[in-house]
Amino acid sequence: MEIQSDVKKIYADTVPYLLQWYDYNRRILPWRESPTPYHVWVSEIMLQQTRVEAVRGYYDRFLTCLPDVAALASAQEEVLLKLWEGLGYYNRVRNMQKAARILVEQYDGQMPAEYEKIRALPGIGDYTAGAIASIAFGLPYPAVDGNVLRVMSRIACSEEDIAKEKTKQKLKHELTLIMPERSGDFNQSLMELGATVCLPNGRPLCDQCPVMHLCKAFHAGRETELPVKSGKKERRVEKRVVYVISCGEKILLHRREKKGLLAGLWEFPNVLTDEKERDLQTRAESDLEQLGIQLPGMKLTVRKSKKAKHIFSHVEWHMEGIRIEAQDFYGNGKDGQEEWAFVTVQELQNIYPVPSAFEVFLKDVKEEKAIDEK
Repeated sequence: MEIQSDVKKIYADTVPYLLQWYDYNRRILPWRESPTPYHVWVSEIMLQQTRVEAVRGYYDRFLTCLPDVAALASAQEEVLLKLWEGLGYYNRVRNMQKAARILVEQYDGQMPAEYEKIRALPGIGDYTAGAIASIAFGLPYPAVDGNVLRVMSRIACSEEDIAKEKTKQKLKHELTLIMPERSGDFNQSLMELGATVCLPNGRPLCDQCPVMHLCKAFHAGRETELPVKSGKKERRVEKRVVYVISCGEKILLHRREKKGLLAGLWEFPNVLTDEKERDLQTRAESDLEQLGIQLPGMKLTVRKSKKAKHIFSHVEWHMEGIRIEAQDFYGNGKDGQEEWAFVTVQELQNIYPVPSAFEVFLKDVKEEKAIDEK
């Protein structure tokens, strides 16, 4: 792969400035203070599509419960999903457990100190493998994520589309050629600069940038135009009715199928709505029948609840809540006994993993029950 000499030089020239800036300006983060392979791995998987501040609490709770690879490998799925509740993209943590079991079986519970072996583990791509290899083991591999693509595109004033895989692979090769001895710190300096200074979606903080004098986009006045990134496909919209059904002190939950979106997680029963004009009672009776829920005699108190929207990568849920108070509950829905559970609010909070898509309804239930107890 041919690399322009001026691009290679400008990238190489950034190294000492970025390392010095990182030494004095990096955020103090728990995984940076103890960069063991396991800690780096857990943090990098958590940080995918999640803000640093949101990850801190999750990281501490996860390590308290699962302090090493062996504990992760042997954890029950319900515990694992509960620890991940709210982070989303639950396949990330499922793949972590698959990888942990391989590490226990093949590497005595230790992360191998070889890039290709790290890269071969489930759920670990080029970026995560590069991050673990460089930060935990000091190996000279780049870790190219969205922050790094943005920073380097601006520095080189590149018009290549960063949404394309070939652009990422080209940058990965370019950075491999100039990787310094402090490879982990260099990778983190690029991530840090992109997260705190060379910002997306608006004007970057160029006056705070340690490589402003080297940045071609800045000198050309194009820092807000770059990087070039082709648009994503438009998400489809699904309109859903979410039923929060209580019977005494307990709330009805449904477990989703083991494959597909939010696989294996617990949810409030919900249906796609046909948006026909119907009164609440009639609508509830029809939807509950569709779900296979039997509330004898339909002795219900039915009222409207909150509305919410949740965005997944390829679909948006526009949700309307309906609150039902039932006197009794028969049957276990159309999916069988194991797919339905009446649980207390405390069990909801401590045991059953409910995805953040239902956060508004979950919060409403917790607040309501807290008021009832006073």
